Amino acid sequence: MRPIVIFYGFYLLCFGLGVACVVCVYLWNSKWRGGFAWDGSPLQFNWHPVLMVTGLVVVYGNGAVLYRIPLTWGQNKLPWKLLHAALMLLALVLSIVGLCAVFDFHNAQKTPNLYSIHSWIGIAATALFAMQWVAGMAGFLLPCSPISLRKRLKPMHVWLGGSILTLSIAACISGINEKLFFVLKGINMTQPYSALPPEALLGNSLGVLIIAFGLVVLKILSTREWQRPDSRPEDMAYTPLLQEENE
Repeated sequence: MRPIVIFYGFYLLCFGLGVACVVCVYLWNSKWRGGFAWDGSPLQFNWHPVLMVTGLVVVYGNGAVLYRIPLTWGQNKLPWKLLHAALMLLALVLSIVGLCAVFDFHNAQKTPNLYSIHSWIGIAATALFAMQWVAGMAGFLLPCSPISLRKRLKPMHVWLGGSILTLSIAACISGINEKLFFVLKGINMTQPYSALPPEALLGNSLGVLIIAFGLVVLKILSTREWQRPDSRPEDMAYTPLLQEENE
């Protein structure tokens, strides 16, 4: 009973940190960066951090820990598989739209694309995420996928999932820092980043929240006591997914 209580404490912390990340990145880009548009102006760029933090970090992290929730144990796994896949698809779509926002903005402003380490890490994380989602769909949701394939695929799926989250956090932190250096130069009546004006404090706080969220998610994923118990022997004869009752 005690491990379950501790789990829900961490899960509530995960949820609260995720909400705080979304609120923080939204306030930063709506209050300090002027709001949102889709017209090639700097307002279009503001969609990029909001969508990437929301999709590639918060929604992704919550989708990753879904199977750890004790409420899902001992039940038909199919609805939870579908919910996990849906959350991950939502995260992927938000991430892709976020990338479209920044590429379209750069093209409109005649700014080079993919020149910084931030952009390299972000593209790598999104590309790996897309491949992970396709492989997960093929390996775990298609009725024709055999148990032997799932057994071989599962360790890589779990490891890559945590790795993608780590890359996503690195991309977000480097992107926040890059953006603050770009906009807080001490010109046009703005204070320099080194003076820690309110916008810098908010951006730095967002970075700390993202790191804290990621650490909590990785803690949940790595704690053995919180892993979903096997509900049937691994060597049981293969049954198509749609006929499974308690995989």
